[in-house]
Amino acid sequence: MIKNFFYTILGLMLGLFLFAVGLVTVAVLVTYPKLPALDAVKYYQPKEPLTIYSSDGIVIGSYGDERRAFTTIDQFPKVLKDAVIAAEDKRFYEHWGVDITGVARAILSNVRGGHKQGASTITQQVARNFYLTNERTMTRKFNEALLAYKIERSLTKDQILELYFNQIYLGQRAYGFASAAKIYFNKPVQDLTLAEATILAGLPKAPSAFNPIVNPERSRLRQQYILNNMVELGMITQPQANAALNEQLVYERYKMLIDQNSLYVAEMARQTLYEKYGEDVYTQGLKVYTTVSTDNQKVATAALRKALRNYDRGSHYRGAESQLDLTAMDDVEDGIEQYLSNTYTVEGMVPAVITTANSKGIEIYMQGGVKASLSNADMGSGTRAAVNNKKMGERALRAGSVIRVTKTGNGRWTVVQQPEIQGALLSMDTETGAIRAVVGGYDFHSKNFNRATQSIRQPGSTFKPFIYSAALSKGMTAATMVNDAPISIRGWSPKNSDGYYAGMMPLRLALAKSKNVVSVRITQAMGLSYARKYIQRFGFKENQLPNALPIALGAGSATPLQMAEGYAVFANGGYKVKGYVIDKIYDTKGNLRAEMQPLVARQNAPQVIDPRNAYVMTSMLQDVVRIGTARAALGLGRSDIAGKTGTTNENKDVWFAGYNPKVVTVVYLGFDTPRSLGRRAFGGTVALPVWMDYMRFALKGMPIQSYKAPTGVVKKNKEVFLQEQQNTTVAVDNSTSDPDAVKRSAQQPEPQSEGGAEEDEASKGIFDNLF
Repeated sequence: MIKNFFYTILGLMLGLFLFAVGLVTVAVLVTYPKLPALDAVKYYQPKEPLTIYSSDGIVIGSYGDERRAFTTIDQFPKVLKDAVIAAEDKRFYEHWGVDITGVARAILSNVRGGHKQGASTITQQVARNFYLTNERTMTRKFNEALLAYKIERSLTKDQILELYFNQIYLGQRAYGFASAAKIYFNKPVQDLTLAEATILAGLPKAPSAFNPIVNPERSRLRQQYILNNMVELGMITQPQANAALNEQLVYERYKMLIDQNSLYVAEMARQTLYEKYGEDVYTQGLKVYTTVSTDNQKVATAALRKALRNYDRGSHYRGAESQLDLTAMDDVEDGIEQYLSNTYTVEGMVPAVITTANSKGIEIYMQGGVKASLSNADMGSGTRAAVNNKKMGERALRAGSVIRVTKTGNGRWTVVQQPEIQGALLSMDTETGAIRAVVGGYDFHSKNFNRATQSIRQPGSTFKPFIYSAALSKGMTAATMVNDAPISIRGWSPKNSDGYYAGMMPLRLALAKSKNVVSVRITQAMGLSYARKYIQRFGFKENQLPNALPIALGAGSATPLQMAEGYAVFANGGYKVKGYVIDKIYDTKGNLRAEMQPLVARQNAPQVIDPRNAYVMTSMLQDVVRIGTARAALGLGRSDIAGKTGTTNENKDVWFAGYNPKVVTVVYLGFDTPRSLGRRAFGGTVALPVWMDYMRFALKGMPIQSYKAPTGVVKKNKEVFLQEQQNTTVAVDNSTSDPDAVKRSAQQPEPQSEGGAEEDEASKGIFDNLF
């Protein structure tokens, strides 16, 4: 009876076992063919950030959420490999993807009620990280085991380990052990000690729980467990384990050193790449080299900032940059610290938050727990008046106000402010369009709006050379005499900025002296429609050019980049090049993926104006420097400088655009919300000094070059002619006005517009008398 019962039970158990085996077999046969292809692990493409470099190899930008540096398995030190295997998968080199022994041991431990153990192998973790979720279900575990088996059949153990070492998340936005070594210890992964390696090896189980910075005690317990396993496996000796456990570790968070003077350049490159590649650009590990050098950027940034600070010096205190609600913070200092971690010190102006403000002064908190008290004497009258000033609203200084401070000569702190006026500088190669420097404002961190490429402003008199070029193409010459006398056109009466009129004068002298009336007269003579169409050759769009005579005075709109491209046409002999900032793109393995093929003057760039026109315009713009509104540029000691100042109506914007045969640079300054800069602000007094500070460096060591006259230009004694004109010109009665004077004084035959060789030949005689 008992024997029959025993056999019955045994038979039932055997039947259940066979049923289970059959069920599992069916499940495997059904599921295995449906498993995903292993392309993701066979052809691993790790997500790596986009890194942007200057032309001299300095990092100027990094974009991407996952900090990862792909490293081949042979580059990881043995001590780290051993530590990870001891922590995660002791029988890694023995099992076929699933560790049956480990599973049995984990089940037994869990049944006994001891410490809960997991049994996922490294291969299973790879399968989960690439293909599955972290949900705790039998289906997921079953699929994970099958995938692990499939991976083991397709890859070697070292290949699997390489995937794991590069893909695993280890906290602090670090993916992979190479990145973690940098993030936690600020050192290459190859230099890890046993103590450091075992700390990192403890992170995969639970990156937050075993974070050595946040939870040092739990991290140490996990380290001890790993070291004991390594001793048990014969990887290290007990004395080595003891020494590692007692080693005093220093955690130094890695910060990528990014050139702070080149942030506008990096953002230009990022935007261009995003338009081409979309979101993938942040994960492909592209290494992008730009055309700018960090030395040029440093000088350009310093030059612009100096001018902006000098203009703002003495301005009234404008108040707090923003306000924080300290009452809403559970821990005020921690809340302030988190806010300040996203701010930056620029030109010694340190961001700070006011914690106390009263009649005696203020107390401030700066990043890193630095605190200071500022008395009324430290702040100055303007700042004192802003303390708890209800009339200033959100600008008033009170607890929670974000301000800027700097140290004085006596070691005390004082309140300062960034300039409100803004500006831009853009410099490029005249032959290729390669941008050599670009600064889009005072502080990229405050506002990343790039005024060099995005700010569309009135260019003022810097636009006049395009008008004069159109006049030359229509048949006038540099010697054409035009009446500099008051004019009234349907109620509009343009005036010269200085209020003086010189009577009949040649175009050359009129441009040098920036005579507004002459610009209007020649525009009226050649025809507004012709002028607008011709000027588009320089790259300006039709909607930027007003269909009205004030276009002659720069009433249109343009960006500094467009102005640089336009002036480059004069500098390079009539060819339209396009500014660009990205030079070469490499993939994560160092293979060249793309290289800029620019339009180059006299090679493949389109010729948009006659080379004789470009030469004469350059000659006239050299006179702007030699005897005109840009005479200060003579301080560079070069004879190959040409350019034009510009000041818009009511002195709202000031410009200088200038070049030599190789480099063109444009500078603009003004308020973002346009308003007058004051009566003393002109292109020659505010913008030109910035240009000179930069070009003095950019042209250093560059030989002075002459502009070669193209065929068809006849030179005469320009100096004698100009001297005669300056000696004989007289003031004109402001009460007289002759709207038709330009038609008489500029009466010339009107040949066909520039174009093919036949047209050029037909118009050759027009240029015989150019000066």
